[in-house]
Amino acid sequence: MAITVTITIDDTDEKVLKNDLLDINDWCQSAINGKKNNCWKRMQSEWTTKLMEDESFTDSIPSNKADFVTLVTARDDYKTRTERDAANAAD
Repeated sequence: MAITVTITIDDTDEKVLKNDLLDINDWCQSAINGKKNNCWKRMQSEWTTKLMEDESFTDSIPSNKADFVTLVTARDDYKTRTERDAANAAD
């Protein structure tokens, strides 16, 4: 599954951004790449700890990103941010 994200910037904000940025699209792509990297680091750290502390988990922890994410997101105890927020709101 892949998603395409579209951002609409009105004329005024485009002028404001062009005051500071060489290329708005390049800046947006860099911002997204930075966020993806930070989210990955947090997920990897959080779930490596959880897997290591789970006595019922006896498999090896994948060393590549795709396999790691597949393993984690297939677990019964995995919840997306939306699911975690909904569970917290219900408490």
